[in-house]
Amino acid sequence: MLQFFARRLLLAIPVIIGILVVTFALTRSIPGDPCLMMLGERATKEKCVDFKRRYGLDQSLPIQFVSYVGQIVRGDLGTSIRTKRMVSDIVSERLPMTIEITIGAMLFSTTIGVTLGIISALRHNSAIDVGTMVAANIGVSMPIFWLGLLLAYFFAVVMRGTPFFIPPSGRLSPGLSLKPLAQVWGLTVADGGLAEFGLQLLSNSTVFNSLVTGNWKVLRDALWHLILPCLAVGTISLAIVARMTRAAMLEVLGQDYIRTARAKGVRERLVILRHALRNALVPIVTVIGLQVGGLLSGAVLTETVFSLPGVGTQMVEAIQARDYPVVQAFVVVIAVIFVMVNLLVDLSYAYLNPRIRLR
Repeated sequence: MLQFFARRLLLAIPVIIGILVVTFALTRSIPGDPCLMMLGERATKEKCVDFKRRYGLDQSLPIQFVSYVGQIVRGDLGTSIRTKRMVSDIVSERLPMTIEITIGAMLFSTTIGVTLGIISALRHNSAIDVGTMVAANIGVSMPIFWLGLLLAYFFAVVMRGTPFFIPPSGRLSPGLSLKPLAQVWGLTVADGGLAEFGLQLLSNSTVFNSLVTGNWKVLRDALWHLILPCLAVGTISLAIVARMTRAAMLEVLGQDYIRTARAKGVRERLVILRHALRNALVPIVTVIGLQVGGLLSGAVLTETVFSLPGVGTQMVEAIQARDYPVVQAFVVVIAVIFVMVNLLVDLSYAYLNPRIRLR
């Protein structure tokens, strides 16, 4: 198992290097001059020369790339061209929101999707099976922005004044706030270091911060605000997971070892959960891993509909402003997380099917 993990970890290194190359190349190929975007009518030739020299844009692309990789290795994500803030601070502010939505959406879609997929496979060609698959197809085809607006209208407008009311936007209700973890725990960390970045990341995660500090009022309110975004984002993933679970279960249920288990008198519940579902989990886990990566890239429309400060809206703003450091930082961070998710998926393969370890 350790050798399998080491091989997969080594294979992730060239993937990350390729991501750095592609990210750098794509950001530099975006049409438009950052100087003109930032200075506008004041962008004289002399000011643009000084602007490019200040941010290293006057150097050749190979030198810029070497400098960029060096900064990444040192843990320095650079400074935003547009806001003059440290990019690590921007990432630590925006990334937790997207991670919370991703986790909530995947818990919703995986739990409901796997359950519906199993039921559909066990009731193959029945009314339940047909109805579930029709609903899954509708879920895949439904635009997120339309579903988000529909959910916000129903639960925030129609249900206003009832126990089913859910806030339509924002992260916390007015008047609620959280203190940074460094202040709560009395910690002092070096400025600009990895420890500071990690602590800021955890502090800006409203759910994690309120959970570890025991602020249950804020925790309830934060989870309450997450319901609609998670439902909107998780609907498409739910439909995909349900369809994949159904297909995988139908294939496994026709195998000889399932008939043998039933012939030996094993309870149907154990046959389904221990024998069938475990052997069907490999393709299901693959789909779940891919969905996690897709959600981490930032649901721009969902964040816009529910007024949430996440990765997607920040990426759009940075691209429009030609803010290269911010775009590169978010792409690299998300890509590294995606690589780690794929690594966990590979490890789950080895756990679910030990024969994979020998490959």
